[in-house]
Amino acid sequence: MMSPQAPDLSRRERRAIVLLSGGLDSSTALAIAVEQGYAPYALSFRYGQRHERELAAAQAVARHFGCVEHKVIDLDLRAFGGSALTDDAIDVPLDRDETTLASGIPVTYVPARNLIFLSIATAYAEVTGADDIFLGITEIDYSGYPDCRPEFLDAFAEVARLGTKAGTEDSRTLRFHAPLITLSKAEIVREGTRLGVSWELTWSCYAGGEQACGRCDSCQLRLKGFAEAGLSDPLPYAETDA
Repeated sequence: MMSPQAPDLSRRERRAIVLLSGGLDSSTALAIAVEQGYAPYALSFRYGQRHERELAAAQAVARHFGCVEHKVIDLDLRAFGGSALTDDAIDVPLDRDETTLASGIPVTYVPARNLIFLSIATAYAEVTGADDIFLGITEIDYSGYPDCRPEFLDAFAEVARLGTKAGTEDSRTLRFHAPLITLSKAEIVREGTRLGVSWELTWSCYAGGEQACGRCDSCQLRLKGFAEAGLSDPLPYAETDA
């Protein structure tokens, strides 16, 4: 059996790793990477979240944008729990008002999730020869997660420079792109629409039924974004007329 060969970096196209959850933000980040001329390598995670509906969405979105590869990595963050998304003993909050949404870190925060995901994305970038990594974090209209801030991403970029062969021996510069970081949900919806994101393929709800719940934080932020963008969300909702 022949051993796999490393990519010929002298003839490679502009490659980018794109963290893809299948939601509104990451799908738009993927669309931006494609518009900028990158050959996208999508990366998703089966990390013990409540459902796999979002992974089906990620696979559909990756196909829609013609990703070169789409890897789904298995992790077991349920072993730690500590989040409503990975611990059945913690309920997903519903029907929170805007003031509550904007205050504090919610129980849907998964401990160190983006730190873990970016570490694996960095390893994937080293192997594929990609120097660029895209993710859909935003500090506007977000749920209070500390790993969705520009200072977090800047600090991680320095860690990646110091802690990889790419950054220390190969003289590569790993660039971490958060093109949505200053955009509101409405602006993200408009941008994704311009770039051809098929919203019906995406999934944002923390529940995994046939219909989105319309009541969790993620649904409420998504619906707010579509409403403020003056557009209709094509997903069916169980608890709203949207």
